[in-house]
Amino acid sequence: MTTEQLILFLIPMPVLIPAVTAGLALLFSRRPRLQQLLSIAALVLLLVLAVWLVYLVQVNGIHTVQIGGWNSPIGITLVADGLSTVMIAVSQLVLFAVHWFGIGQGIRDGDDDDPISVFVPTYMLLNMGVSMAFLAGDLFNMYVGFEVLLLASYVLLTLGASASRIRAGVSYVMVNLLSSMVFLMAIGFVYASVGTVNFAHVSIRMEELPSGTRTAIFAVLLVAFAVKAAVFPLSSWLPDSYPTAPSMVTAVFAGLLTKVGVYAIIRSRSVMFPDGALDGVLMWAGLATMVMGILGAMAQNDIKRLLSFTLVSHIGYMIFGIALGNELGLSGAIFYMVHHILVQTALFLVVGLIERQAGSSSLRRLGGLAKASPLLALLYLVPALNLGGIPPFSGFLGKIMLIEAGAQSGTATAWVLVGGSVLTSLLTLYTMVIVWSKAFWRDRSDAPEGGTALARVSPLREDTRVVSLEEREDVGRMPFGMVAPTVFLVAASVAVTVMAGPLSGVSDRAAANVSDVDGYRSAVLGVRDHDDQSALPEPGRTLDPARARDGGGDSVEKEEDR
Repeated sequence: MTTEQLILFLIPMPVLIPAVTAGLALLFSRRPRLQQLLSIAALVLLLVLAVWLVYLVQVNGIHTVQIGGWNSPIGITLVADGLSTVMIAVSQLVLFAVHWFGIGQGIRDGDDDDPISVFVPTYMLLNMGVSMAFLAGDLFNMYVGFEVLLLASYVLLTLGASASRIRAGVSYVMVNLLSSMVFLMAIGFVYASVGTVNFAHVSIRMEELPSGTRTAIFAVLLVAFAVKAAVFPLSSWLPDSYPTAPSMVTAVFAGLLTKVGVYAIIRSRSVMFPDGALDGVLMWAGLATMVMGILGAMAQNDIKRLLSFTLVSHIGYMIFGIALGNELGLSGAIFYMVHHILVQTALFLVVGLIERQAGSSSLRRLGGLAKASPLLALLYLVPALNLGGIPPFSGFLGKIMLIEAGAQSGTATAWVLVGGSVLTSLLTLYTMVIVWSKAFWRDRSDAPEGGTALARVSPLREDTRVVSLEEREDVGRMPFGMVAPTVFLVAASVAVTVMAGPLSGVSDRAAANVSDVDGYRSAVLGVRDHDDQSALPEPGRTLDPARARDGGGDSVEKEEDR
């Protein structure tokens, strides 16, 4: 098998394997152990294939696959470039670790009434939606990926059907349905204006439109993506929705779902609307997201809600890097996104361990955890310092990349955001220290409600009640199946620091791929700029099927061959 054939084979796998696994999981719904083995095997395979795909794309350049034998811009195009492959690899790493954590928690806490038969196929569909959104080469299939995400995440958020989860789920799904309607409306605007929804083709056609029309269309798209990415002021739904879910569900939501929205902003800003007409708006939105998010975190008494607000806050760093409009800023945003996915997910898994160790995630009930479990204290401290930007961790390195990009831009707004990013980093460290001092360092007897905990909690259901610590039989027991994946993910976040040089090179090449609009057009459409567009349909028209049909089936195109 040649390299071209291998890449052709690998690109659809992140979409196909989760879909097949979800179907098999439903088929074996009465055999939960077999479901878990199938899903873990699929996730391990996906992680290996995703890392392999990253390497192949880094060496061989952008590649595309046409589904169903129809050429771009008519057919369904999957695009594997530096950005999409890196995001898929990190996603598979997180999805594997969180699922491992969930299995460990289920073995310790689960019973026959837990909806595991629903959880496993839904989790795999979530994986499918994430991968589809990252690989999509057109707006409509990105929309389909988002909708698969929405459906799967709504089911995961409301597992157990408690009143609080249903309330949070209704709010979550209504907000996301509204953003999906805006997204669909934006797709309609794009198609009505340029006659196509293929990213590469849209980027060519958009140059023929008046600047005001382009800006208006981009603004509608940004609203849809900003809701999904939790960019201020469209972020208030997130801290009310995520903390109600089980810890393993909150972890994967926090790590991945908002990053899909950030990815969509990067793709649309860099490929379809490279003129940067709304960069000023994005800069101020990034600043507001950083500052308002961290101020919200400082006011929280529950660790889950606190981390949900820090999640919103650090989305602002990524928006900052995108809005700078230079390659260094985009590279910093990609590097920071990888760092944040790993660190934020690890912290939410640590919260799951805290709930198992101490019976609560409320700072009013916690204390003495460092003495009770030094390992748990270390597992919290490392990602907490990383999130706070303490040298030499990857959080510090990512912020330095963004600050350098802001200084390189040199505008007054960029310097304001540099100051805002430094302030946010200091306040993040402050909130992490508050959690450390209250939950880990002080004696539990000094906590206002230190003598109480929650009754035994099932990982997928929420039939809990407040009890005294003496009544809680499972306090202090952290199953190996929960500790091991948390250690694995914390180690992965540290590995980003250790391998910062090579990984920053990967993010540089990913940023170069995304910024090279002509190269992207060449890989997807086979044209550079406006050269030789005879095979492309005119605005408002489609290709003759006889001309568009690729008799040879799927195709792979390599950038340097153009």
